[in-house]
Amino acid sequence: MEKRILIADDHEVVRLGVSLMLKKNFEGCHTDFALNYPQVKSKLKSDPFDLILLDIDMPGSKFREMIKEIRIIQKDILILLFSTYNENIATQYINEGANGFLNKLSDESTLVNAINSIFDHGYYYSPQVLKQMIKDPINSDPRRILSAREFEVFELLAKGNGNLEIANLLNLEAPTVGTYKKRVYDKLNIDNIVDLLKIYNDLH
Repeated sequence: MEKRILIADDHEVVRLGVSLMLKKNFEGCHTDFALNYPQVKSKLKSDPFDLILLDIDMPGSKFREMIKEIRIIQKDILILLFSTYNENIATQYINEGANGFLNKLSDESTLVNAINSIFDHGYYYSPQVLKQMIKDPINSDPRRILSAREFEVFELLAKGNGNLEIANLLNLEAPTVGTYKKRVYDKLNIDNIVDLLKIYNDLH
């Protein structure tokens, strides 16, 4: 995995420990460090990164405002919050545009799974974060939590189309439709088309 990852944290032990785990588990992974938020912006303006592991409470932090500022500098960067804060604050940052939340107390396998999920699917939601998202009415609206393409797939599924039909309608490969379908199910925390139809009907 040839990816550039910025580890933004003011604790040296955290920076070095996470860097070692990433290099151990992801071949070709390049890591860089930022010790505070001004340094984050400076690094992002200088070099392109695929992912930033962002500590919420670092020196110079602007908390939720950081997400929008980072997106202005690098629009497509993946943002994984990396904090000791409780998961119940995660949805606030996800609503701002973060791709996921990971507690610093997580073990190595959880970190690796989170990174894989971020790169494979564009998001990482732990079971705890998913529970918080479902509790929040704002986050139960598929128009807010699904990407534009995922919402297209969501609507076509609700209208009775199968994977091949959706692939033809959206000019996609069938396996790609399957991937979008899985993302829709994961983000909506559902297991079947019946639950999907209930959500769709609530919108109309």
